[in-house]
Order: sequence, then structure tokens, then C-alpha cells
Amino acid sequence: MFTDEQKKDGEWVRKITNTSYRGWRAFYHTTEWKHKRKKILKRDHNACTRCRQMGRYTKAVTVHHVKHLKDVPELALTDDNLVSLCKECHEEMHPKEKKKPSGYQNEERW
Repeated sequence: MFTDEQKKDGEWVRKITNTSYRGWRAFYHTTEWKHKRKKILKRDHNACTRCRQMGRYTKAVTVHHVKHLKDVPELALTDDNLVSLCKECHEEMHPKEKKKPSGYQNEERW
């Protein structure tokens, strides 16, 4: 299913994320990721691939893992698993839950 290189990458990613206090975010601070990110942005002409499919140009600011890093670390550095996205499209791919207010809140302010 995975090439030897992908298996090696998966082990490397797991090691980084398990030994760092940053967890999965530690991967994004590695030299390997920074080089790969730059390569993918260049490949996609610094354009959001999702916006381009809809006929518009938006500058890409992130590189997204199609198959998520946590789920398939073996594909962490595989070009075919990476796409350039603008901030808006990337946030749509990773919707964050809105935090509910904790405890009682009174609308009245003094």
C-alpha cells in the first residue's frame, strides 16, 4: 500500500509528534515540511487549487493534506496528497467548533 519511503516518513512523523510537547504541530516546524510546502506552492503557482476549480484566482497561503496528517502520516510529504489553498478554503476544510459560553452570562452590564 505504501512505498518504503512513505513508511519511513510515517515513522518519522509519529516520532516527531510523540516526542514533542507541540504534538502534531511539531511536524509543521520541520525543515522537511518547510521545503515541501514551498515546493507545493510553487507547483500550484501560489494559487488556491479549490478557487481555481471555480474559475477564480486567490493567493494560496497554506498547503493542505488531502488525507489528514493524523490519519495517514505516511503521506505527510507525498506531493499527490498536498494541495495549495487560500485561508478561506482551508478553514472550510477544517471547520472549528464555536465555543459555547461557559456558565451563566447576564446581558446586563454595569
